[in-house]
Amino acid sequence: MRSSTFVMVHVGQSIEAQRNLEHGIDTLSWGFPEKKPEYEDARPQFAVLATGASPRVQLGEWLQGTATLYLFQVRGGFYEGKAWHWPDEEAERRLKYPQRFGIEPLAKLEDVPLGPDGPLTEAGSDAIRRSGTDRGMGKLVQMPADRILELAGIPFDPDDPEDVPLDKSPGFTAEQVDGKKKPQRRRRGAGYISDPKKRKVIEEHAERLATAHYVAQGWEVEKLGKPYDLRCTRADEERHVEVKGTTGAATSVELTINEVLHARDKDNTVDLYVVSDIKVDTSTNDYTPSGGTVSHYPDWEPAEEDLRPRKYEYRLPDLSA
Repeated sequence: MRSSTFVMVHVGQSIEAQRNLEHGIDTLSWGFPEKKPEYEDARPQFAVLATGASPRVQLGEWLQGTATLYLFQVRGGFYEGKAWHWPDEEAERRLKYPQRFGIEPLAKLEDVPLGPDGPLTEAGSDAIRRSGTDRGMGKLVQMPADRILELAGIPFDPDDPEDVPLDKSPGFTAEQVDGKKKPQRRRRGAGYISDPKKRKVIEEHAERLATAHYVAQGWEVEKLGKPYDLRCTRADEERHVEVKGTTGAATSVELTINEVLHARDKDNTVDLYVVSDIKVDTSTNDYTPSGGTVSHYPDWEPAEEDLRPRKYEYRLPDLSA
């Protein structure tokens, strides 16, 4: 069985740590206080965020315990974030976790043995323990992914375990975080930003960048909003553009069923334009956005294996039948 690169992280039980865990899951991003030499050019495939076990014990005792493991697929390599993203960064108005990467939730595993009866190698398990004694800094390890993917019930190709079908993984949401000091929170979706004013500023900033991009290429741009954001025309060409913005990583975006159907319609030519790591200065009355990293996907059509339903329409039984 081939090995994959994992980022192993210990997440503490404090209110701040649990709130950041929820926010990271919500916005599909994780970060560390500083850059380690081993992060240079690293391209990890998976991340495990573990909580519920105290790391300040000897390895032998650690291996006798259990923990809750949050398994993620890592999207992209490490990057230097510029935007305040986590709640404590916003509160303190400074970057606390600039070394970042995107995370895609695959499965939550509870009461997982940290020793040989569990899905982790000893080196992988110990990496979580060492992370917990080093401010939650991620530790990179090489480890076969088969046991943890099997435990999660995720189908995989033994020759290419990193190619995880998103539509076949159970996933999880921030609502499933249950720390001992779980903070009160409202229901959210992936990438959700609780401040409506900030959310609107981010969307408008991303649309301005997208508009400038297409105008510079000679397109005439019309802002629509629905069923897609921008209509671009040039001579006899027409291109529709879906625009998404976030302060976090370019990991996943939320799509409505209409957006998916529109992108899959063979009569449409659709681009996806994503702006991540957008900075927003909330100290000004109107909020001031700036910066951002562009991910541009021309001729975009979302594949089934890259989609995961987040809610369902339920048809009620006919009680009169």
